[in-house]
Amino acid sequence: MQRATFKVLFYVKHTKQLKDGTLPIFVRITVNNSRLEFGLQRSVGIGQWDSVKGMAKGKTKQIIEMNAYLETVKTNLYIKKRELEETGIGVTTESLKIAYMGLAVTQHTVLEVFKEHNENCKQLVNIDFAPGTIVKYQTTLKHLEYFIKKKMQRKDLSLPEVNAIFIKNFEIYLKTEGGCAHNSAVKHLTNLKKIMRSTVANGWLKVDPFANISFKLEDVDLDFLDEKELDMLIKKVFTIERIQQVKDVYIFCCFTGLAFVDVHSLCQQDLIENDGKIWIKKKRQKTKNWCNIPLLKPALEILEKYKDNPVCLKKGLLLPVLSNQKMNAYLKEIADLVGINKHLSTHTARHTFATTVTLGNQVSMEVVSKMLGHSSMEMTKRYARVVDDLINKDMQKVKLKFEHAMSASN
Repeated sequence: MQRATFKVLFYVKHTKQLKDGTLPIFVRITVNNSRLEFGLQRSVGIGQWDSVKGMAKGKTKQIIEMNAYLETVKTNLYIKKRELEETGIGVTTESLKIAYMGLAVTQHTVLEVFKEHNENCKQLVNIDFAPGTIVKYQTTLKHLEYFIKKKMQRKDLSLPEVNAIFIKNFEIYLKTEGGCAHNSAVKHLTNLKKIMRSTVANGWLKVDPFANISFKLEDVDLDFLDEKELDMLIKKVFTIERIQQVKDVYIFCCFTGLAFVDVHSLCQQDLIENDGKIWIKKKRQKTKNWCNIPLLKPALEILEKYKDNPVCLKKGLLLPVLSNQKMNAYLKEIADLVGINKHLSTHTARHTFATTVTLGNQVSMEVVSKMLGHSSMEMTKRYARVVDDLINKDMQKVKLKFEHAMSASN
């Protein structure tokens, strides 16, 4: 385990001269470049302090006793430092001062606080937190535990030890040994940031270590089906029932924009009738925002197909949805069988609804945002940029076609 760098310095404050004309003695402790000072309730006369040696100068009995006291203070600080190190938690200037004063050191630690946060989230699952959110926090905690215990050779860290250097090193670990792409690493760091900010709010930490640190997600290509690919998939019929069911659920999501967790729990209570048309009115599990989605013909036909499905009737659900992992495994197989050279997943169906089905057919961004249950328009604008890029590419083809025709006529 890497030991903390540690220094003890004694000095007098000339600006704090006491009424009797003496100067108060202070001790400064430095741990890993973090400093803390406090008074020792001792003083010396002006001219009786050696600032180079950090001790009183002279040979009187009073001076000798003073220097012996300072040596005892220094020895006790080193003893308390070693005791704190043996806890496996680490040493900070604050914890060292508290230990020296003879008070109980009850410092909170990073892993302890993170675990408590996750346990609290579990109690509020499906109330304030979606199950997927809990999984993400747990994954961040696993990365953090590995980094602290295996890479830093520590049992845990005190909260003040989470500083800019630690954050940078954790980011490097996530992107290398942790096997995380940039955006995944940013999400883990954002989770840690939320935990650390809660410790500041609770008064356990004075300064937010993330205060001057910002992260930015990189734009990534959104996989979705274009009109031709969507039509190919709709027309493809599979003889294996399980594969056909996965395809149907996927197509349903392409025409409703529902995320996996929401289609998985879709039930009769989520359907309403409005102006003679059937709508989905459902609160998104992730954002708690309401989705209001008028059902198009392909989606209605799929609901009709499974209205008497034994599995659906038994569970009180509208569609026979497998687990997310199994769905994605089957979708990979389906893409190969249909001849779609794209990575299909439960989320690409949502992307397809946003781009090909709605924005690509001039549905306003505001309406699409409402149907998707987005928390802000910024989330929806990602899809609009994709559609704009597609329009630009198509117009480039038209431009080249006319330029070729004009050059041929000349």
